[in-house]
Amino acid sequence: MNYDILVKKESSIAVIGLGYVGLPIALEFARKFKVIGFDINQSRIDLMKKNIDPSNELDSSDFEGCDIKFTSDLEDLKTSTFFVVAVPTPIDEHKNPDLKPLLSASKTVGKVLKKNDIVVFESTVYPGCTEEDCVPVLEKLSGLKFNIDFEVGYSPERINPGDKEHTLTKIRKIVSASSKNSLEIVSKVYGSIITAGIYEATTIKVAEAAKVIENTQRDVNISLMNELSLILNKMNINTYDVLEAAGTKWNFLKFFPGLVGGHCIGVDPYYLTYKAAEIGYHSKVIMAGRSTNDAMGGHIARQIITQLIQKEKNIKKSKVLIMGATFKENVSDIRNSKVVDIINELKSFFINVEVSDPKADSDELQHEYGFSLVNNLANDYDAIVVTVNHNEYSNLNEDYFKSIMKSDGILYDVKGIYRKSISELTYLSL
Repeated sequence: MNYDILVKKESSIAVIGLGYVGLPIALEFARKFKVIGFDINQSRIDLMKKNIDPSNELDSSDFEGCDIKFTSDLEDLKTSTFFVVAVPTPIDEHKNPDLKPLLSASKTVGKVLKKNDIVVFESTVYPGCTEEDCVPVLEKLSGLKFNIDFEVGYSPERINPGDKEHTLTKIRKIVSASSKNSLEIVSKVYGSIITAGIYEATTIKVAEAAKVIENTQRDVNISLMNELSLILNKMNINTYDVLEAAGTKWNFLKFFPGLVGGHCIGVDPYYLTYKAAEIGYHSKVIMAGRSTNDAMGGHIARQIITQLIQKEKNIKKSKVLIMGATFKENVSDIRNSKVVDIINELKSFFINVEVSDPKADSDELQHEYGFSLVNNLANDYDAIVVTVNHNEYSNLNEDYFKSIMKSDGILYDVKGIYRKSISELTYLSL
């Protein structure tokens, strides 16, 4: 493949999967090249044609000045010579990698793959997945031979939803490819849009491993903070006060306890431990961290229940408000939200739970988890749980919480944002 045909727009770049990763990449490429944005969800395509980001991450102005065609029609991909696959890689109910979206996207590309084309994968996977799982699908569907007729690359996504500072072009990009020639082209293509620079990994497997350990490292560090919060709580010591004090040392790593959900930190470690088990190694540290983090929702719920009992409340008549249902602050994404664990645990004790969130979509929550958002807040909550630090919550004060609670109310502040301003309510945090 010749890089110049992309520059001259004699051929196009196809981006397969237009979610929170694929759409920003497609639009950025479309400022330099001709781009085909492909997604199997026609309703999402219809929104993007109107300059609307279904993930609510991008503004309509981000679509301006872009040479892009949004489509769900396979035929439109036949003019492309450079393919970028950016589909989700979730886990299944057994917490094993679910490669169905990735393999389905590989089939899609395989059906239109031609000689000299390059396919770059961005989806988070375990080391070896690109060459061992995806390439055979490309070969089978195209009838072409890997590294003879076509080549592949891997460039792990580093998109951070809700982060307006560390955006796509401002984060250094890892690239890798199956040959020196294809690596040069992949580097040029990404280098044309990434102002922070390119890092060329020695092999595709190195790039895959680099991505999966980025979030595994964060997961393990957060699990340590969560375990510390369990210990400190038993000593009646506020974890956030401790971390603030410890953080005055120059080399103290500033991680915080919390609910570890979403489609990255709460998922990626399982890809690494799955591959490790496949080659005969059963992870200890990583799985211990996962166990700790996955248990935090239930822990928070049980702390609330304990407080309700201490206040001699009738559990079945108690009313709890959950403020925040998304997996993190200032995003609308509810995938793998661990707030659901708090809700389910409370409901298992027949507690009346209501949920509000200025970012989340009520219908989406109902479809995914079986509960919806309340339109109007009551004034008789026995407890309130603020789960994520949305901007809309940052300026709330004790008077506000008292106005919607009973006189002996409980405020559970998961992220510790109100710890210095609550004096009358029963206050809890991690």
